[in-house]
Amino acid sequence: MMDDIENGSMGPYQDRPRTFPDMRTKPYTPLIFRLIMGLNTRVLFMLMLLAFGIIFYVGARTSPIIVFVFSVCIVSFLLSIYLTKWVLSKDEGPPEMAQISYAIRDGAEGFFRTQYGTISKMALLLAMVILGIYLFRNRTPQQEAAGIGSTASAFITVIAFLLGALCSGIAGYVGMWVSVRANVRVSSAARRSAREALQVDKFDHLYVKVPLLLVGYGFGASFVALFAQLGGGIYTKAADVGADLVGKVEQGIPEDDPRNPAVIADLVGDNVGDCAARGADLFESIAAEIISAMILGGTMARQCKIEDPSGFILFPLVVHSFDLVISSVGIFSIRSTREVGKPVEDPMKVLQNGYSVTIVLAVLTFGASTRWLLYTEQAPSAWLNFALCGLVGITTSYIFVWITKYYTDYKHQPVRTLALASSTGHGTNIIAGVSLGLESTALPVLVISVAIISAFWLGHTSGLVDEAGKPTGGLFGTAVATMGMLSTAAYVLTMDMFGPIADNAGGIVEMSQQPESVREITDVLDAVGNTTKATTKGFAIGSAALASFLLFSAYMDEVAAFANVDIAIPEVFVGGLLGSMLIFLFSAWACSAVGRTAQEVVNEVRRQFIERPGIMDYKEKPDYGRCVAIVASASLREMIKPGALAIISPIAVGLVFRILGHYVGHPLLGAKVVAAMLMFATVSGILMALFLNTAGGAWDNAKKYIETGAYGGKGSDCHKAAVTGDTVGDPFKDTAGPSIHVLIKMLATITLRREKPKPHPKMQQPLNASSPLSPQPPKDKNSAINNTSTSNNDNKKRKIKLPTPQEMISHYESQGMGSQEASIKVIDDLQHLLFRVVSSDRGKKGKFPVEVSRKLDTANARLAILEMKLDSKPGYPESFAIGVASAAAFRGVAAVWPHVAASAAQIWSSIRGATTEKP
Repeated sequence: MMDDIENGSMGPYQDRPRTFPDMRTKPYTPLIFRLIMGLNTRVLFMLMLLAFGIIFYVGARTSPIIVFVFSVCIVSFLLSIYLTKWVLSKDEGPPEMAQISYAIRDGAEGFFRTQYGTISKMALLLAMVILGIYLFRNRTPQQEAAGIGSTASAFITVIAFLLGALCSGIAGYVGMWVSVRANVRVSSAARRSAREALQVDKFDHLYVKVPLLLVGYGFGASFVALFAQLGGGIYTKAADVGADLVGKVEQGIPEDDPRNPAVIADLVGDNVGDCAARGADLFESIAAEIISAMILGGTMARQCKIEDPSGFILFPLVVHSFDLVISSVGIFSIRSTREVGKPVEDPMKVLQNGYSVTIVLAVLTFGASTRWLLYTEQAPSAWLNFALCGLVGITTSYIFVWITKYYTDYKHQPVRTLALASSTGHGTNIIAGVSLGLESTALPVLVISVAIISAFWLGHTSGLVDEAGKPTGGLFGTAVATMGMLSTAAYVLTMDMFGPIADNAGGIVEMSQQPESVREITDVLDAVGNTTKATTKGFAIGSAALASFLLFSAYMDEVAAFANVDIAIPEVFVGGLLGSMLIFLFSAWACSAVGRTAQEVVNEVRRQFIERPGIMDYKEKPDYGRCVAIVASASLREMIKPGALAIISPIAVGLVFRILGHYVGHPLLGAKVVAAMLMFATVSGILMALFLNTAGGAWDNAKKYIETGAYGGKGSDCHKAAVTGDTVGDPFKDTAGPSIHVLIKMLATITLRREKPKPHPKMQQPLNASSPLSPQPPKDKNSAINNTSTSNNDNKKRKIKLPTPQEMISHYESQGMGSQEASIKVIDDLQHLLFRVVSSDRGKKGKFPVEVSRKLDTANARLAILEMKLDSKPGYPESFAIGVASAAAFRGVAAVWPHVAASAAQIWSSIRGATTEKP
């Protein structure tokens, strides 16, 4: 057989009919990629000059920050094209290696087209549903104030959804397109030296990171990311489990052996699960972090009355621009000196050296960015606090990488202990793996807790305050820490893509029967790839935890009609239980989807071994295409149920408790239950994802450690037990685990889109205080309202006519106030009046009917709109102020007047009297 291979033939299968598509011709490549890859260096240089000219022309009219961001992006994009061309210029090795690579490429691209075709249909259907909901829903007060109609709002939302879905899909396709072409070149390079193989493997995915940093985010990105991760994860792990159970355990053949009918499906799965799915996932994650940080920065700058808020808004873009630069430097700093015949240098050490370089540069560039963009005269030392927030995030990322490596690398004690447990049987292997995964959640949680508290405290004490003197930098400090953690994201993405490409390269080498020295190199790269995948998943969970805190804070800020969530209330506690249940049920359905699909693969592989006994003697060729087709169809079918659960659950819970709240007189019940659901799901999801990712990675590397010769090596009983553990861990680390951190961010996205826009910050008081869920409004010592009291008995005896808004304004003008100041004062009085009326009416009526509660909400919204108008547009004439007060504010109050007339009149009288005594 080796003679055939050395002569360039396909071995004993050369003359046998193919049962998978004939790959003697290369698979189809989209036109855009053929055009880009066809550009020579001179054309790229000219395009770069043209792009710079346009950028500087636009930047001269806008901001130097924008010039910097776009310049870095263009240079990085062109550099990525150049490096991709360099990778593709490498030879594909002998014909048998190229044939296998083409089969993998065809299977991956075929599944991608089918999967994204299904996702596109679901996205279009959901877009129509969103369009219908937004067309027929009532306009929010903020939309009315901005003059945005229901039709415009509906189409803007749908376009944003589809754009996010499109960008997420493109990000996934780019990652897969590069990986399926790099795998065979890594295999070919491994035939010459480990150094060249490592260089090819590190450069090919530099192309992947640039599209992931595009500024665009929406529900569409989360939607595509979730289904891409689910579908790809089910595909890759079902094929892997099926191939391992029958091939390794039952037939005793090595991994990636060409006699295994599921081997091509397994190698295809590495690309569609670990590359394409991860691309969509990371696009959604990084884009979400950028957009949320930009919004938080702009909001804080506006609250603090900072003259030029552009630095706070564009700060995330600058951080990630520097990320492209420093990660490129870190990647180019990777060096390996091993040649043929010398011991294999540890690739993990080489990658860590590059990561250390990236970390040092990240600290320097982050500090420079904060001084450049976040310096303000209102708080001259605030930039230093935010720089320390970034340092907290960078340190957190480094610690997360170290913790995950400790628990998943077989050079450390936990994995070796797990391998030792395999020597006593399958059961002890599973017990040891589960306990290791549970233990591995402790340190990351402590690190996340310290990071959140430290970053919030540093931001809170930065010196930035709003008009009332209240510190406002706490939440933005946490956002800066999240940016710090992701400031090395491009390098981490490179490490993440290292794994599946190295795994594919090893499979190609094994299937083409290359010499043992070549397999030695790819085995080392594959083991390192398992560690880097686990490491980057831990990194992703850490950043998702910080980002989820921001999203949860944004939700609480969005629904600002309540100040807190009391989990002691039964309905709210139930919402929390439902959130935790959602995480466990989603994980169960994802794992069971892998199990059911794997069963179909196992049955097919067993059937082929029984019906084609010549497979084991290389006399008959396996039907690879049949396994690919089974896995593809089953994974697409199985991804629907867990995906639908993730999308429908928060919407259904919110609607059910919102309707229930209206009927029992608690209009904010739905929002509070959803807040509890989101909070519990986030906490449970972080812990569950840490457990699944780490346990799965440890099981995989315990098997790799035994395959190096420990405890009997390949084929021993210990190895078979380790294969069982690896089989259990596969859906943990590559399907359920990576999908959960997409899920927890998607939950926040859905709930934010479901809830009503927040009212004006001054309108934090609840209107229907008769609800036991409503908090009491803050006391204002300078308010005349707090100097009065009301009695229901007095209300029954006295009925005082309520003055009109014009009379109220005239009253305050007599105290020396201007027209607009008096109008705003009347609005404040009406706001407090509503609350006091409801409070005093509690003993008499108990609670209002549902329609009255809704009218109270309407009055509150109209008052908030009026106050925003008067605050943001000073100088309006007296007639306008009085007219708006009469038309907007008083109308809302009058809507509930029949129910509260006596109490309201008495309260206004006491307010007026107290104000007259204390002007």
